Amino acid sequence: MWSVLLALPLALAPADDAFLAGYATAIVEREFQLEDATVDVQDGEVHVRARRVPGDEAEKLRLILEAVPGVASVDVMEGPRPGVAAVGPASRLELLPEREIFDPLLADPRWPHFAASAQLYASDEELTRVAAVSFGEAIPLLGFDAPLGGRGELALHASVFSIFDLEADSFDLVNSDFLVGLAFAWRRDAVSMLVRLLHQSSHLGDEFLLRDRTDDRINLSYEELDLLVSWEPFDFLRLYGGGGVLLRRDPSDLERPMAQGGLELVSPTAYLGGAARPLLAVDVQGREESGWEPAVSVRAGVQLESPRLLSQRVQLLLEYYNGNSPNGQFFAREIEYWGLGMHLHY
Repeated sequence: MWSVLLALPLALAPADDAFLAGYATAIVEREFQLEDATVDVQDGEVHVRARRVPGDEAEKLRLILEAVPGVASVDVMEGPRPGVAAVGPASRLELLPEREIFDPLLADPRWPHFAASAQLYASDEELTRVAAVSFGEAIPLLGFDAPLGGRGELALHASVFSIFDLEADSFDLVNSDFLVGLAFAWRRDAVSMLVRLLHQSSHLGDEFLLRDRTDDRINLSYEELDLLVSWEPFDFLRLYGGGGVLLRRDPSDLERPMAQGGLELVSPTAYLGGAARPLLAVDVQGREESGWEPAVSVRAGVQLESPRLLSQRVQLLLEYYNGNSPNGQFFAREIEYWGLGMHLHY
């Protein structure tokens, strides 16, 4: 799609202001979906304003438009221009929106996405070298107008999280957690909110069960209702927090409440020609089941991206975790590990 969009102005170069305005408007509307956006072009100078423009998206938009023949400069700013009609997405019901309005939690060990990590456990009674993989995604299903002048979204959250014992001869599958649920998200400007109803079930791997451990198996399964609120006071900083409660649960004596909070620092500037963006993320969770002892997850590294593939990001991250295990069958164990992982977000 991008090859067609970028080839069109090349074929018509040099472009006049009217063409540039139409081209820039199409990019703003379809690919970036900026709220209340306006586009104005004078003598090849492109001015884009929107109610909210995340720092990384402003840079990507600028790179794309500056590559168009006939564009002298690009100015991307926040705040609608008085007296100019918006050209952004109209208020409407939208089936299968292209983008999530609640951004993924980058350090949450159980956020649905594709990932693969090598982990070195420092304090586990059975595991030392572990491969952790996840397969899944948060998929927007429906976008709509929401209260308080915001935008709402209904999404499917689904993923499988598995760990493998790299010390075993056949790299035994140790544990798999299956997560599926519905999420309602709301966003206005720098504030967003997520309410989710999730089901999780946990299963030991067959090879691991053959280690004379059948008496230790726990049939862990539950539904959880949680609420998260996120605030981005600056382009580079995100703060979030919230909590949840277990509904139906097995074992039935699991304590219900949990709490979660964290922060993310993402560079507003991408380096190496716009391809690499440093980041740091911290997620802290606590459950009454573990006496509210914090489980801390830290991830830091670089995000690889392209301004022409807006929704696709590959993150190469160093990882550290300390707290009760996020792997369902072993939730009562306290673990600590270091790792190196690749995480994909669409």
